[in-house]
Amino acid sequence: MTVFVTDRDVAAALDAATTVATMRDALLAAHAGRLVAPPRASVPLTGGRMVLTAGHLTDQWYGFRSYDTLNLPESEQLVVLHDGRTGAVRAVAVGEELGSRRTGGLGGVAVDALARPDATTLGVVGSGRQAWTQVWAATAVRPLREVTVHSRSAARREAFAARVRAELGVPARAVATARQAVANREIVVLATTSVTPVLDAADLTPGTHVNAVGFKQVDRHEFGTDLLERADLLLTDSPTQATAYVPPMLAAVEPYAAGLRDLGAVLAGAVPGRTGADQISVFCSTGLAGTEVFLLDRLVRVGAATI
Repeated sequence: MTVFVTDRDVAAALDAATTVATMRDALLAAHAGRLVAPPRASVPLTGGRMVLTAGHLTDQWYGFRSYDTLNLPESEQLVVLHDGRTGAVRAVAVGEELGSRRTGGLGGVAVDALARPDATTLGVVGSGRQAWTQVWAATAVRPLREVTVHSRSAARREAFAARVRAELGVPARAVATARQAVANREIVVLATTSVTPVLDAADLTPGTHVNAVGFKQVDRHEFGTDLLERADLLLTDSPTQATAYVPPMLAAVEPYAAGLRDLGAVLAGAVPGRTGADQISVFCSTGLAGTEVFLLDRLVRVGAATI
């Protein structure tokens, strides 16, 4: 029987710890070659642009996600999970929560793998859904004692800080500038819709880890080359996707491409991660293909009794 999953089901069944653990498993599976994750495909249509990502966990399942990039935030995403042996549709998810929590979970894995073990402060630039799930996931891997948030809207950043206090139990405050948000923070999240840099890398404290979630291509990017030049460690969840963007991801062109590492390889111990307390690490999130389906499979397994 096909399970139909809504945003309410996702919110009820997927906590931050489970989501982060699932994304860690997905990254390790991709590194090992068990998760087949080709770059996303897109096609322009009258009135929209359809994007498709697909994945295949060898001998277990395959599936896809589809969404419209031109009509956000109104458009919903569709994720479909097929049984790998029979081809039957095991589950269908419609909404935004699965994709958002997937991205947050990937960010949580990056924080766990790359941020200083004693990191307890987080600064976030952005106050939307993606910013929220990054902070949500970070609380599963670090005992945060304070969150600072900046976004263009004073009302939205105040509401975001209030939500962090109420739902995550972490002290949080809204600040007037991005500089104030990231100053003396051990973890920084960039999750904006800006096509121009919102951060001055000189404002980062030595030892900071940065998750960059928004635009990061050569022609539009929420951070500049100053961040890449200051980074001691530069990572992504999908090197294949990083180079497949048109134009490519800023960190995937020379002279930065030579130092771009695969987060899955760090998790597997194939390449080193952080080796010093003062190193600055930057994770460029691309959204490894197949991870939404990976998360839907896990959700159906852990939440079947409640869905």
